Amino acid sequence: MNNLELEHIKHDVKVGDKCCNKTANITEDTLFTIDGEPVGFYIKSVSGKMKQLLEISNKEFRGDNVPKSVMKRASGVEQYSTIIGSIPASPMQRRPYPSISSVHRKKKARNFIKAMMLLCRESETLIKKHLPNIYKKQKQVMNENTAKRWRFSDLYTSSISNYNISANYHRDTGNLKDTVNVIFSKRFDSEGGYLDVPDYGLTIECSDNSMICYPAWKSIHGVSPIIPHSEGGYRNSLIFYPLKGFDK
Repeated sequence: MNNLELEHIKHDVKVGDKCCNKTANITEDTLFTIDGEPVGFYIKSVSGKMKQLLEISNKEFRGDNVPKSVMKRASGVEQYSTIIGSIPASPMQRRPYPSISSVHRKKKARNFIKAMMLLCRESETLIKKHLPNIYKKQKQVMNENTAKRWRFSDLYTSSISNYNISANYHRDTGNLKDTVNVIFSKRFDSEGGYLDVPDYGLTIECSDNSMICYPAWKSIHGVSPIIPHSEGGYRNSLIFYPLKGFDK
């Protein structure tokens, strides 16, 4: 695995700006460090049990067993998403209390949920290996802030899977601080959908079967447009994250 010491650079990107087409400059396994301390990593292609679970999760997500929220956007590309795990309170939506995603009540979605939970646990073994201090800190943060009933795993509360969805620049301000997200990618016959982090001049390619571990609460980031090369082309992201709002 390559080691890349990150240096903060000046840029004029703001929250809400559109993430345009990018050329990836991170295309190999890379450990990201700041002042010599590991803060994240990119694995181009996971293997073994993790790859098998990712394949199952992606297949189930794209199939008919898992309910989706369909996006109606001007891009002309089919887009949808699914949230599982815990959902924080949202008074604006007349839901002043946290809840578990309704997908968990769908019997046909059980294989998807089980595969995703196992995939999440497998990802935590790599975080513990490559980011031992962050693993320890995130586990502590979860123990101090999140009741057990709302935990998807030791390090996460929730998950979202996105089909062909790019994103404007943003920070994950709903996440617990001092934590990292995990982003798995599945793709076929497509380009784009790269994770761009302008604070450090990073554009990560998100190849098929890849894994990114990244502090999404801390730095502004966006996802470039996804361009299928055929009718069946796509890029999926399967993401795990630790949300605020589930106090003990």
